[in-house]
Amino acid sequence: MNEALVRSLTPSVLGTLVRRGADFAAAEDAVQEALVEAVRVWETDPPRDPKGWLVTVAWRKFLDTTRADTARRRREDLVDQEPEPGPAAEVDDTLRLYFLCAHPSLTPSSAVALTLRAIGGLTTRQIAQAYLVPEATMAQRISRAKRTVSGVRFDQPGDVVTVLRVLYLVFNEGYSGDVDLAAEAIRLTRQLAAAIDHPEVAGLLALMLLHHARRAGRTAPDGSLVPLAEQDRSRWDTGLIAEGVMILQAALARDRLGEYQAQAAIAALHADARTAEETDWVQIVEWYDELVRLTDSPVVRLNRAVAVGAADGPRAGLAALGGLDDSLPRYTAVAAYLRERDGDLATAARLYAEAAHKAANLAERDYLTRQAARLNALLDARHKA
Repeated sequence: MNEALVRSLTPSVLGTLVRRGADFAAAEDAVQEALVEAVRVWETDPPRDPKGWLVTVAWRKFLDTTRADTARRRREDLVDQEPEPGPAAEVDDTLRLYFLCAHPSLTPSSAVALTLRAIGGLTTRQIAQAYLVPEATMAQRISRAKRTVSGVRFDQPGDVVTVLRVLYLVFNEGYSGDVDLAAEAIRLTRQLAAAIDHPEVAGLLALMLLHHARRAGRTAPDGSLVPLAEQDRSRWDTGLIAEGVMILQAALARDRLGEYQAQAAIAALHADARTAEETDWVQIVEWYDELVRLTDSPVVRLNRAVAVGAADGPRAGLAALGGLDDSLPRYTAVAAYLRERDGDLATAARLYAEAAHKAANLAERDYLTRQAARLNALLDARHKA
């Protein structure tokens, strides 16, 4: 593919989409997806009219995105900010669409990516961040998934494991990202729990409720992030916590442990502590050990290092951190936290500043910047003393 030609055409294609009515950011995303498609196709099948080809593909991708966003907003209008406890009263077609997108012809990772993009309303960039892969790689994966299912019959819905993974990622993005999808994920997981007797469905619902219960305490009145240890626990929703614990206990009693039940058990231990100092970190480390056994996830190992640092001291936490890839999201922030607890304030300040540049959202970036500034001010005061 002639990259110089593509670069020269990009501004013109972008301008064409904007003139047709696309807002600039959406048009830019659509053009980028079209360029990824061009990389895949043009090598073996170059178009006669490169600009026309790019405009057509980009416009289609813009329309796909617009339809998905419109559908997402319509679903969000159906739910209140805080989900009501208890079983779901009625079922719409959204959960069925989740199962249909988790089609047997797709790999689980491709099915999750497609569902998040087409139904969950997440951007390609957000999905890529969740999977720890480059945005271009995720765009190709989603495009392949669309092509795979374009000619198949949707009479073979996918399995519950894939749907659970999608709901988990949608909740995580809604809980900590730029798009508020947490309540919608809880609503759909309630429906799934009412329809399917599965301990991991119950585990996921319990996990969502326990995390959502702390939502009011996660931010200060000015919108800044409040870490778990500093949250006002009187603002936590005790009703959601009680419901989550009850659902979790029933699931664990079935002795079919899965990753969502293990995560919910960790969340329950945090919720059970009346103060941060009363947190049972030893038992939390034990649950992280179970999670590592179940998933062998680097993100789980990263979170485990924090728990080890709290249970056995910061040097033990740093040792647990030592074998992990330092490119992991939040790795640098965890290293900064453990360095600070170990008394190495200069290194911690530098790492906090570095982590701020890597932060996935503005609230997290501001918090890490404040941490760096706090330590630097403390170091300056010591030098002057």
